[in-house]
Amino acid sequence: MENKIIVKHSQYIEISRIPDGHDGVISVAENHKNIPFDVKRVYYIYDLNNPEAIRGKHAHKKLEQVLFCISGSCEIGLDDGTTKQTIKLDKPNIGVYLGIELWHTMQKFSNHCILLVLASDYYNASDYIRDYDEFLEYIGKERGGQ
Repeated sequence: MENKIIVKHSQYIEISRIPDGHDGVISVAENHKNIPFDVKRVYYIYDLNNPEAIRGKHAHKKLEQVLFCISGSCEIGLDDGTTKQTIKLDKPNIGVYLGIELWHTMQKFSNHCILLVLASDYYNASDYIRDYDEFLEYIGKERGGQ
């Protein structure tokens, strides 16, 4: 794997990569084996025609996710309120775990990029923290600050 992830509430996730001769490669993600939660929602982001697009720009209070770039490449910005790091996803069997209380962005999408997301719960608008200052305030209160 590439550089070690140093941001809290995140880590690389590696799933199997099983070559099948001339018939391609299969990769398998399984609940509580290589995905650290029960997957309740799957979605993917594609047709990113704007090279300047920055997606995400939020954190979650309870939701956990794993992101895989299954075609092309992109960069994921991670921020736990203290440490910031940018990682590149460009291997379909190497993803990144996004835990709770982790501000994240997705950008620098290559042509034909497809970003697959496995989520621990159904969509819930109240779980999102969409303002960075509110995020810092929220994690400060959660950690006993302020």
